[in-house]
Amino acid sequence: MAPSLHPLLDNGLTKGSDSFSGGTLRCRCSNNKVEVKLDGNVLHNHACGCSQCWKPSGAVFSVVGVIPDDKVKVIANENKLEVVNKDATILRNACKECGVHMYGPIHKDHPFKGLTFVHAELSDEKGWQEPQFAAFVSSIIEQGYDPKSMGDVRSKLKSVGLEPYDCLSPALMDAMATWTAQKSGVLKANI
Repeated sequence: MAPSLHPLLDNGLTKGSDSFSGGTLRCRCSNNKVEVKLDGNVLHNHACGCSQCWKPSGAVFSVVGVIPDDKVKVIANENKLEVVNKDATILRNACKECGVHMYGPIHKDHPFKGLTFVHAELSDEKGWQEPQFAAFVSSIIEQGYDPKSMGDVRSKLKSVGLEPYDCLSPALMDAMATWTAQKSGVLKANI
C-alpha cells in the first residue's frame, strides 16, 4: 500500500498558474488568525522531509517554497508570532497558539539569503506553483519512519511527478555551490 505523504501530494499534483500574483497565508487558529500577504508566487516549491519544517497533522512531508523577502508582509496578528529556533539558518516564525510556521527568512550569510520560506497551502487562493521535487527524503527516517518502507515512499513521490532527492534539487545545489565558489574567489561572479 502506498504511504500517505501530504494532502497536496497523495492524489497527484494540481498545476499552478504562471500568471498567479500571490495571496494571503493564514494560520490554523479558529479566530484572530495570523495573516501573511505574499506579493507573488512561490519559487522552488517542494516536498520536504526535514525535521524542521512545519507539516500538517499526519503528513510525512511538508510542502514549502520560497519568495523574495520584500514580497512578504505580516498583515494581521503579528503579536502571535515567535521564532521557533533563533539559532537556525531559517528563522521560522510560528503562531504561538496553533504552532503553524507562517514564514521563515534567512538572516545568516547563506546562498539563499534574501529569500523567505513559506507554506502556500496556508492560502485559500488557487494558482500557487505546484511542488517541483522532493528534498531531504531520507530525513523522514530520523523522525521515526520505517527505513524498510523508503522504496515505497520514493515510488509514491515519483508516481505523483516528484523526483526524490536526499538533498535539494540539482539546480539548487548548483546555485549553492556557485555562491560558495564566488564567495571564496574560486569562481568569478556573474558567469
